[in-house]
Amino acid sequence: MQIKHARLIPYRLPLQRPWRTSRGTLKEKQGWLVALETEAGLRGCGDCAPLPVAGTENREQAEHWLSQQVPALTGDSPRERLAALPIGGDCPAARCALESALLDLISQAEGVSLRHWLDPQAAESVPVNANIGALDGQVGERSERALAQGFDILKLKLGLDRVRQELARLEQLAASLPPSTRLRLDANGAWDFAQASAFLQGIEGLPVESIEEPLSTPETASLTALQAQTHYPLAIDESLPRFELERLLQHPPVRRLIIKPMVQGGLLPSLRLARRAAESGMEALVTSCLESAVGIQAAAQLAAAIGGAEQPLAHGLATSDWLARDLAQPPQIIAGQLLLNEAIGLGLRGLNNLESPQR
Repeated sequence: MQIKHARLIPYRLPLQRPWRTSRGTLKEKQGWLVALETEAGLRGCGDCAPLPVAGTENREQAEHWLSQQVPALTGDSPRERLAALPIGGDCPAARCALESALLDLISQAEGVSLRHWLDPQAAESVPVNANIGALDGQVGERSERALAQGFDILKLKLGLDRVRQELARLEQLAASLPPSTRLRLDANGAWDFAQASAFLQGIEGLPVESIEEPLSTPETASLTALQAQTHYPLAIDESLPRFELERLLQHPPVRRLIIKPMVQGGLLPSLRLARRAAESGMEALVTSCLESAVGIQAAAQLAAAIGGAEQPLAHGLATSDWLARDLAQPPQIIAGQLLLNEAIGLGLRGLNNLESPQR
């Protein structure tokens, strides 16, 4: 099997509403599709969706890397190219796109879904949380919509106001929720140790599922001390590159690790990291970088392989509804479960005409 055509296709997707975090505001998503085709007519796709605040390269770096790599694929074997793909590097989102497209082709050629290529015991669906944005004046309305759609874990962005104000809004929101609903909180590194400690004291008794990235300058000692103060799981996400990985896994300072394929450089590095985290006693879940449906589909295949048939944790992959338009049909989500189809490979459906750039 050889690659006959290899294309790099830019896209620009507006958001339904601004994506606000303590690290900034995003109004549109720009990226590239890697589109490959073999001499037998198999087509593979991968999404490069850089998000520098999450730990990826910037758009210029990604475009430069892909413009060098993609044209050179013509005539190559997908398996040989995958084996030769460098591990690591400074352009993880670009590498993720190329790896995903190659894995799409390889799993199609073997007649299996990508998730079952990654792990034969992969699940057919994965639980996901709703992303309802910041604790602003409309958060109650967004939470009601998410609950009506069947979600029982709601993710909120914190760190956009003073701790005391956000605690008051959080208490008000929690009082309106059904007993089974839990809140997944993400501060995106907004607080110093004293603020984070005060926040943890303030949420005691609230229906909190976990808290991601509480510290502005996360270090092993400070995170260990903070985790010791609370029974809620703390999680490392975009600060992971700050830590020496071997030491982190030997002595985990927190209970949870957030894995973004765009940051890790692809599905295979992410799968290896998740398995190592599990061996160290850490929970691992997959979240998005606001990818297109192509990237979400790949991340969902990964999540299904990581958790196996049981899938104890909700993943952060229900972000497609933040996009005003998309490149393909996103995975279907029913009652908080992202459903994966039986198609071989990546399983993309409704892929738009990619002959011209998406503007």
